[in-house]
Amino acid sequence: MSGERHHDAVVIGAGPAGYVCAIRLGQLGVDTLLVDAEHLGGVCLNVGCIPSKALIHASKEVAHLRHAGDMGIDAELKGIDLGKMQEWKSGIVKKLTGGVGSLVKGAGGQVLMGRAKLTSPTTLDVTGEDGTVTKVTTKNIVLATGSRPIEIPGFSFDEEFVLSSTGALALTKLPEKMIVIGGGYIGLELGSCYAQLGTEVTVVEMMDQILPGFSPDVVKFMSRALKKQGVKVILNAKAKSQSAGSDGKPGTVTVEVDGADQELPADVVVVAVGRRPNSEGLGLEEIGVNVERGFVPADSAQRTNVPSIFCIGDLAGQPMLAHAGSKEGEVAAEVIAGRASENDARCVPAVVFTHPEIATVGLFEHEAKEQGRDIKVGKFPYAALGRALSTNATDGYVKLLADAETDLVLGAEIVGDDASALIAEVALAIEMGATAEDLALTIHAHPTLPEGIMEAAKAVHGEAIHAANPKRRR
Repeated sequence: MSGERHHDAVVIGAGPAGYVCAIRLGQLGVDTLLVDAEHLGGVCLNVGCIPSKALIHASKEVAHLRHAGDMGIDAELKGIDLGKMQEWKSGIVKKLTGGVGSLVKGAGGQVLMGRAKLTSPTTLDVTGEDGTVTKVTTKNIVLATGSRPIEIPGFSFDEEFVLSSTGALALTKLPEKMIVIGGGYIGLELGSCYAQLGTEVTVVEMMDQILPGFSPDVVKFMSRALKKQGVKVILNAKAKSQSAGSDGKPGTVTVEVDGADQELPADVVVVAVGRRPNSEGLGLEEIGVNVERGFVPADSAQRTNVPSIFCIGDLAGQPMLAHAGSKEGEVAAEVIAGRASENDARCVPAVVFTHPEIATVGLFEHEAKEQGRDIKVGKFPYAALGRALSTNATDGYVKLLADAETDLVLGAEIVGDDASALIAEVALAIEMGATAEDLALTIHAHPTLPEGIMEAAKAVHGEAIHAANPKRRR
């Protein structure tokens, strides 16, 4: 059986890019249909951003309890019930995903569950779980199908011994030994989380540093933090093979380091080497949509080479971040509704939810130098902040970059508690064209962590108040 539907816009994919786009379209009075093959909220709400941050928060609570004695608090950690923790996490996910459908419908949109395939630039078939096909005609199509974890040879996901990030977030029993393949942000978030819960974690990274692309300061700081947490990091290592354990014995992961093989014991192995776009099976090439290495390029209006088809989120390429996708969704919706809109963001903040957190925006110092830019740098330690001292969170720093001639803020890296929240101030500064002096002259409440941004901005000019200032050229 089949049915027919007609809409002004169809959004394929209900993740943070797609559902935001559908809501915005509804707000603008566009008759919109949101289609998804699995679940509303996409990877982010169901098996990514939200559940991972819930578990990471729980692991930080465990870490706080372990160190409560430093503050004179006699807190006994009797144990960790990972199954109950998963139930708590699932409750959060259920609340958020349940709200997505209500928000879309409240804005005037409609939802259809099923797998979409384009049959022309303005038509598509949506096949439901029962095999029913709905033929949809529309004026505009927005592609928002997201991405999935990359598998590597010899490590196919079985979600029992070899886990993707999805499987790693669904464990109900705490493993004694975990091997994490990939020292990027996903691997380190998961590794740091489970290490604080009590698992013996080893990170295997094929490059010569963790967090490839990040600044040397961030890498050095995070390496030290992981060591304190008991996480072992093996660099320049290639994962070659694995063998699951049996009869209660752990399995093994074979890695090659400096030309020699090493066998590492493991109860589970998490493969976190990146994500690939979900562009297969959509019928894109057949109707002339340009696809490059799985990604679908889009212009500043989020429009593809086919005028009626837009692309947003991970499928559109870097940065593959939920908040970037949401912004792209709003832009696409406004363009479809006839508004003058484009994706002209000057910067996109990025956060690594390890412990401590890492947040960056704009240029790193080494990137600015590679571009030949003359810069000024201000750095301020968390240890000099009264608020950090009073909350036992002195590990961290704020580093601010400004143009040497114009004083415009070019970038920042913040490592430490609440870095994910603090980075927003610097993102706003870059977006509005603020100077380091603007941040330095802005009165920040005391005692708070944001004072670190103010002090780092003062340090750009050699005028930090609560820390020594290095000698600067005048």
